[in-house]
Amino acid sequence: MQTITSKENALIKQIIKLKEKKHRDSYCKYIVEGVKLIKEAIQENAKIDEIIVREDALNSELLQKHLGECIEKFKCTKVPSNIFKLITEVENSQGILAIIEKTSQEQKIDYTQDIILALDDVQDPGNLGTIIRTADSVGLKQIIVSKGTVDAYNSKVIRSTMGAIFRVKIIYVENLAKTLNEIKQKNYEIMVTSLDTKESIYDIKLKNKIIVIGNEANGVSKEIIDIADKKAIIPMFGKTESLNASVATGVILYEYVRQKIK
Repeated sequence: MQTITSKENALIKQIIKLKEKKHRDSYCKYIVEGVKLIKEAIQENAKIDEIIVREDALNSELLQKHLGECIEKFKCTKVPSNIFKLITEVENSQGILAIIEKTSQEQKIDYTQDIILALDDVQDPGNLGTIIRTADSVGLKQIIVSKGTVDAYNSKVIRSTMGAIFRVKIIYVENLAKTLNEIKQKNYEIMVTSLDTKESIYDIKLKNKIIVIGNEANGVSKEIIDIADKKAIIPMFGKTESLNASVATGVILYEYVRQKIK
């Protein structure tokens, strides 16, 4: 295991660059931090380029218990605390991060699943991460996202996915409305949430639906509402008029689960 002590080292400079989307896109790599996420990455056979460990964390009980000899199978580098502080994006870091190569998965849409989830300019990293995690929990293998949606490899998104990022394919598309129209030709209907309807999500059969979740501030764009086959409301008894994007996604996806198992 090599040791790096200089902030001028090429690897350290690259990791710092990977905090920005343009460099993640350029290098086709991203960073995951923490014992749980790295353990998930190993279990899901993610392409781990290198593991960086803070010197004082190398023999910690947490790292030894959950990763132990696993990390010895990968290229590892240890760094002192002052260098690790430059590369971490976590306030109370566990002292370990990994550089992971983005998979070269074909961005083809899988039409074998009952439902397809699409995101229309979702901006909050926590929302996107939670949506990816929820999609994984109901067995979805893909999410279609507009180019205006936050980067799925943002560190906050990755932490929020709790490992689901390694199991759910994120398909970015240039023109979401055009893509949705193409999916409709495969025997799917577009469903959007809207206050401008009396039909509840509990009134609609969710099989063969494209469920579109809109931007946190503006909802689903008018262009997509205009091509939607179904508009549905999530019933609420309180005074709140709308739900957080990730919460709304969870409500709808678990209604889909209920319909499948009843």
